[in-house]
Amino acid sequence: MSARPIAIIGATGQVAQALQRAAKARGMPLIAAGRGQADIADGSSLRAFLAASRPSLVINAAAYTAVDNAECDAARAHAINCDGPAALASFCDTTGVPLIHLSTDYVFDGTKRSPYVEDDVCAPVSVYGRTKAAGEDAVRQRLVRHVIIRTAWVYGAEGQNFLKTMLRLGNERDVLRVIADQRGTPTSAEHLAEALLDIASKIAIAGDEAPWGTYHLTAAGETTWHGFAMEIFRHEREAGRKVPRLEAITSAEYPTPALRPQYSVLDTSKIKDAFGIALPPWQAGVANCMKRLAALELEIAR
Repeated sequence: MSARPIAIIGATGQVAQALQRAAKARGMPLIAAGRGQADIADGSSLRAFLAASRPSLVINAAAYTAVDNAECDAARAHAINCDGPAALASFCDTTGVPLIHLSTDYVFDGTKRSPYVEDDVCAPVSVYGRTKAAGEDAVRQRLVRHVIIRTAWVYGAEGQNFLKTMLRLGNERDVLRVIADQRGTPTSAEHLAEALLDIASKIAIAGDEAPWGTYHLTAAGETTWHGFAMEIFRHEREAGRKVPRLEAITSAEYPTPALRPQYSVLDTSKIKDAFGIALPPWQAGVANCMKRLAALELEIAR
């Protein structure tokens, strides 16, 4: 690959942290910018950072992901999820730098009952979903050399996510009530990061002939939030830890400010055909994350 680095926008997020570890392990040059170096909501900040770092490729891992908060903070969500990607795409178009932009399954309304393909109509049911869909459109309108990656239910050892929330609540409560009528695919930040670096490498080799466009990339398989929780606590039980009793509930029994798609499984065959990439089953990602968390606990205890 080029000696020029890959630039990551959104350095402190769980995918960005996984990207930094994976790039270091591969010996790939990478520079990651947090809000202090490149604020996704500040176009001039972004342009200054990118002009100074002269990247070979940009990965936008920054996003407003507080789905419920976005309902009453729509302007901020739009600035981060749409205006920021628009500024990134414009810079990349001007400088001839490709962009990988992360998006979400929440651009769909969840009424389908078979995996969504890339050409399915976006019909988001939340502010978060609408701003992410608008961000995708902004990238497409401004930059040919882009790869938009829609992923779903991302979790990892860092940051705030469903897996870590379940572990915390499991230590505090004897019973957890978990939604069982929303279906999707838990996707490991570690596995996603490795795939993103694979895509970056393939883009570097293919150049202008790279298969630009929109792709779905999640772990294999599907489950519910309740099924996800069951897998998490299966590992806890096997490790000899106390686990809570899980109760399956409906979305109606746990109302939230933002609606979620009832079904948001993504068909990933397109990215396998174009880039030769397929992630492992979602259960493998959970197992790896639980091992990493256990290792981090040991490091802290020393």
